[in-house]
Amino acid sequence: MSCPICGKETNQEVRPFCSKRCADVDLARWLNGNYAVPSEDPEDIEDAIEAAEQAASGSDKLH
Repeated sequence: MSCPICGKETNQEVRPFCSKRCADVDLARWLNGNYAVPSEDPEDIEDAIEAAEQAASGSDKLH
């Protein structure tokens, strides 16, 4: 099995990654929102639309 971040051979201690660094890179991607689990829940979709509208209107106020 290869590391999903860099492709090197995995290390049993930090599996499925090859190193703590790659594990931390993966965690940072989750925390920054680079990865997401899609939802079909209508409430989630409505919340996402509201958040996007608020973010857009907030950025308009800055200009």
